[in-house]
Amino acid sequence: MALLLLGWPPSAQALNDAQQLVVDAWRLVNQSYVDPERFEAVHWRQLRQQALERRIESSGEAYDAIAAMLAPLGDPYTRFLSPSDYAALRSSTKGSVSGVGLQLGTVGSNQAIVVIAPLDGSPAAEAAISSGSVLLEVEGESCVSLGLEATAARLRGPAGSRLEILVRSPEGMERRLLLERRTVDLQPVRHRELDARGHRLGYLRISQFSEQVPEQVRQALAGFASHGVEGLVLDLRNNSGGLVDAGVAVAGALIDGQPIVETRTRSGLNEGRQAPPGQLFRGPMLTLVNGGTASASEILAGALQDDGRSRLLGSRTFGKGLIQTLIGLGDGSGLTVTVARYVTPSGRDIQSLGIAPDQTLAEPEPLNPGGEDDTWLAEAAARLAGELA
Repeated sequence: MALLLLGWPPSAQALNDAQQLVVDAWRLVNQSYVDPERFEAVHWRQLRQQALERRIESSGEAYDAIAAMLAPLGDPYTRFLSPSDYAALRSSTKGSVSGVGLQLGTVGSNQAIVVIAPLDGSPAAEAAISSGSVLLEVEGESCVSLGLEATAARLRGPAGSRLEILVRSPEGMERRLLLERRTVDLQPVRHRELDARGHRLGYLRISQFSEQVPEQVRQALAGFASHGVEGLVLDLRNNSGGLVDAGVAVAGALIDGQPIVETRTRSGLNEGRQAPPGQLFRGPMLTLVNGGTASASEILAGALQDDGRSRLLGSRTFGKGLIQTLIGLGDGSGLTVTVARYVTPSGRDIQSLGIAPDQTLAEPEPLNPGGEDDTWLAEAAARLAGELA
């Protein structure tokens, strides 16, 4: 019996359900991760062995083991998702999420977590949390210590559950609030018409690329065309990405037959994505970007810039040139795994570099994109009207 215990595993049946979850996670990452050379550097097979040498008899112990196994890869986008986080991420790709309805960003050298805007009709909006407020604590934990992504994850949760936050208004008043989570429509596409120096312009803001976004964009562009809109301001500020296929589809509506993106897989295959002939809006356009423009929105911005379709205004984008896939595990948890890299049509690899705008706009950056006090939008509209004149 002692000799039998030295071997791992003696048989597949020797693994309990929690251990099998760890093995499944290892196998899925092993099959799909974009950079298999990284496995040698981190001794990937040994990491599996070390994980299974731990005491793993519960789901929680399995989750900890998977997270520890993935950490040496050094890829923040290849990570384990608890069942609640996995469900929330899947929900967000469909355009809704269960939470309190806060769009967050970071400001300053200490990376304070600031409220970009509350979503319309959300618990945060009903609590009168204003743009520019600083989120200090979630359930007693410092938001600066948690960081942006973990803070956002803490705000999500089952509809009907409650959480306590500490928030400081732009005027310096602190409030401790108890909010009840509920399903919130992310409203990823918003649009309206503007009058700038006698010219009719369309304003199209995309805050995330979810499943329904391409169709919503098509409807917005069709409406602009029927109303005689002359130019378009596309707003991709604080769009952290989402579904790559949705971003590519939107590019196809704005670019006529030109390249959109090239993806590079672990097998060395390069796959180019080309816009179909024709476009839904042919007029001149300008695109607003900032440090929150990432991933799928950078694919769109890079294609518009490289193909000469639109100049970019604002500030340098985030620089996420990696593509992830979402993989479910058997118990409702899941993984996000980096499966490809992408470059813009001109061959630019923007990972960690971002995309520089054609024109940098003045600081401070407006906190509420599309709002009445959005100086960047006003400047973009004025520039576009000037071109039309």
